[in-house]
Amino acid sequence: MDNRQLFLQNLAQTSDSPLALEFTYAEGSFLFDKHQKPYLDLISGISVSNVGHRHPKVVAAIKNQVDSYLHQMVYGEYIQSPQVKLASALVDSFSKLNTLSGAKIDNVYFTNSGTEAVEGALKLAKRYTGKTEIIAIKNSYHGSTHGALSLGEEQFKRGFRPLLPGIKKIERNNLNDIIKVNKNTAAVIIEPIGAESGILETNLDFIQKLAQRCQEHGTLLIFDEIQTGFGRTGKFWAAEHFGFLPDIMLSAKGMGGGMPIGAFMAPQHIMAVFKENPILGHITTFGGHPVSCAASLATLEIIRDEIDLVSIEVKGKQIKKIFEKHPLVKSVRGKGLMLAAQFENFEILKTTIDGFIEKGLITDWFLYCDNAMRISPPLNISEEEIAFVESVVLG
Repeated sequence: MDNRQLFLQNLAQTSDSPLALEFTYAEGSFLFDKHQKPYLDLISGISVSNVGHRHPKVVAAIKNQVDSYLHQMVYGEYIQSPQVKLASALVDSFSKLNTLSGAKIDNVYFTNSGTEAVEGALKLAKRYTGKTEIIAIKNSYHGSTHGALSLGEEQFKRGFRPLLPGIKKIERNNLNDIIKVNKNTAAVIIEPIGAESGILETNLDFIQKLAQRCQEHGTLLIFDEIQTGFGRTGKFWAAEHFGFLPDIMLSAKGMGGGMPIGAFMAPQHIMAVFKENPILGHITTFGGHPVSCAASLATLEIIRDEIDLVSIEVKGKQIKKIFEKHPLVKSVRGKGLMLAAQFENFEILKTTIDGFIEKGLITDWFLYCDNAMRISPPLNISEEEIAFVESVVLG
C-alpha cells in the first residue's frame, strides 16, 4: 500500500474528507509534493510557521540541542538551559507593558500545545482566586481537551458532555455583557482577535472596560494569544495594541517555529499557588522539551531581530487589496497578517479553495465561520511570493 492508503487505513480520521495532500519537503513559504510541485502556504500550517518552514536558524538550533541532550526529567525539577533562556526572553518581550494591577508577567510555565496552555491557565485562575466560574467569548475556540472544549460552542461539545460546569458566554464588543463578570468569576478568557470566529477584532473600549470590571471583582483576565502572538498582528503580542497585559498570557502555535510547544505566563505571585495545597499543583512530563524550547528561542530571536514588524502591516494591506479585487469576495478583514476574506457561502468558498490548491496556493476556512477564507502567511513572505499570490487569486 502507498502512503495515501496507509494514511486512510491507519491514522485516526476526524472527517470523512481530509485534504490528503502529501508533501515531501518544505522550505520558506512553500511546501513541495512528491512531484516537486510547489505550494505556497498562505495559512502557515494554521499560524504555526510564522518564520516560514525550516528556517535555517530554527533548524540549526534544533540540531545543536539534539547534540547536547533530549529529555532529562519532568518539568520544573532540573535546570535546563533551553527552558531558562526561552523563559527569560519571553519575560523580556513583555518589558514595555505591565498588567493593569502594575504587576509584571515574569513566570512561564511551558506546555506541549495551546490547549494544554489553556488547561493550565484555567487551573491557575481557579486555584488563585478560589472561584469556579469561567467566562468565555461566544464563537471562540480554545482547544479540544475537556476543559478547553467546555469554553467552545455547542456543535463541537454536545457529544462529549458532561464538561466543566460554571461556564458562561459573553459577546465580543458587547458592553452590556460585561456585567456578567461578578464576584463568582475566576477568569475571563478572550482572544484579542477571535481567530476561529473568522478574524474578529476586539474594540479597545470593550477590552478596557472588561479589564476594569475584572479588577473590580477579583477576576483574572486571560489573553489567548495562541494565534495572535509572535508577530502575527504586526506587534509581537496583540496585547500591545491595547497598551496593557492581561493577568495570564497564553502562547503556542507560531511560538515553536514548527516544533510543538505552548506556554501560560503570569506574575510570580499568581503562579506560586501551584507550589502548595497541593504540592505539584500542575505537572507535565514533556512540557518545555529542550528541543522545542531551543527552536522557540530561535524563532523569537528571528522575529525580534530580523523581521520588521511594521512591514507585517504593509504586507497585510497588500494581500488585503489583492483579495478585495476577487469577484467572489464580499469583504476582507483583519490586522497584520491575520486576515479573513468573506464569501457568500461555504460552497463558493470551498470551490475557490480547491481551485487555489490546484494552482499551488493553500488556504482554509474557520471552525465557526465557514464562509470566510483564512489568510495567515509566514511573516517573512516576500514581495515575489505576494506577487505569486496575486497571480493565483486574480489569474
